[in-house]
Amino acid sequence: MESFANVSNLYQVAEIELIYKSKIQASQRPKIESSRDAYDVLMQSWNPDRLEFIEEFKILLLNNASRALGIVEVSKGGISGASADVRIVFAAALKANATGIILAHNHPSGQLMPSDADKYITENMRKAGELLNIRVLDHLIVTVEGFCSFSDEFLI
Repeated sequence: MESFANVSNLYQVAEIELIYKSKIQASQRPKIESSRDAYDVLMQSWNPDRLEFIEEFKILLLNNASRALGIVEVSKGGISGASADVRIVFAAALKANATGIILAHNHPSGQLMPSDADKYITENMRKAGELLNIRVLDHLIVTVEGFCSFSDEFLI
């Protein structure tokens, strides 16, 4: 016969706490008003030695006033790809209470043209964001020589 203590252990679950802590006042956060603003902020977090080495996927989280809440590195990949898990992207956005996000990844090849895979993931992210009321505002492809904005190119 199983003891009551063993049965009650089956129903123990982790406590989940949803908080966002920032030591930066809202007025001190960078305001993102253009793709250039987003690029400039994102590049501060990018290791320039890895731009032409491995592909990395990041998101820039924004509040309702278009102020940057933070940058999250979603994944690192190889020379030709880094996966972007929709659940990780939106878990971060929800935790930070973001109302908008900007997707970004680098192309080690230096090619600024979005691939079909880039367009596909952007559309998937946009659809997921729609359900959660979190807007995917842009997707930047960055290289050492510059960037391509899906928004500027009317791809989003």
